[in-house]
Amino acid sequence: MQISEELVRQITNAVLSQMSHTGSSSVSGDVLPASSSPVPSMSGRARINEEKTDYSGYPRAQKGTDPKEVVIGVGAAFQREIKRTICDIPLDELLRNVKAGIEEEGMIPRVVKILDTSDVCFMALEAAKLSGSGIGVGIQSKGTTVIHQKDLYPLSNLELFPQAPLMTLETYRQIGQNAAKYVKGEQVVPIPCTNDPMCRPKYQVKAALMHIAETEQLDPEVGAVEWEGR
Repeated sequence: MQISEELVRQITNAVLSQMSHTGSSSVSGDVLPASSSPVPSMSGRARINEEKTDYSGYPRAQKGTDPKEVVIGVGAAFQREIKRTICDIPLDELLRNVKAGIEEEGMIPRVVKILDTSDVCFMALEAAKLSGSGIGVGIQSKGTTVIHQKDLYPLSNLELFPQAPLMTLETYRQIGQNAAKYVKGEQVVPIPCTNDPMCRPKYQVKAALMHIAETEQLDPEVGAVEWEGR
C-alpha cells in the first residue's frame, strides 16, 4: 500500500469525524461511526479539548518509602479527556490489569498522574523515582507503555511497548507482573509483542491527535499528583 497525500487526508477526515459529535470526541472515549456526523472544521480552534482539567487542588505525589511499591505514572489526559486507548481498550480496565499483575507478584501498586511531560520514557522514569522500590511503569493515554528503573537514563528503560494498537489487557497484566519481578530481583522473561509494519501508517493520524490532546493537559507547575482512577 502506498501512503499518498490523499490517503492521509482520508484517514484524517475519518478520525476527525469520529472525534466530533455534539461536543464529544473519540479521544474522550466516544467512538462513533464515520458516517454519523459530517467532517468537522478545525478552523479557528486552538485546542482539541477546549477545557483543561485543574489539578492544583490534588495532593502532590510524594516519593514512596515502601520497598514493595511500584508506581504507575499515567498520562495527563488519562481517564479524563481520554478514556480509551488507541485500539479502544477502556483505560479503567487497562489500569486494573496492570495493578492486578503487580499484586499477583506480591507487590503494591500506586498510581500517580504525570503532568510535566507527555513523553512515555520520561513519565516512566519519573514514576520510578517516586517509587519506594525504584521501579515504575509509565503509560500514555493512547496505551504506549514503559517499565523503568530510577537510576537509568530516560531512554535506557527496562522494557518498552511501543505499538499500542497491538496491546491487549493480558499484555498489560504481564507488564504489571514483570515490573513486580524487577522489584524482587527475579529473572524476567521479556513479554512477547506482536509486530505489524503497517501499524504506524494505519494509526499515525489518530496517535498524533491523541498525543496532542494529552500534551494540552500538561501542568508543569503541578508536576505529578496522586491518582487512583479519580
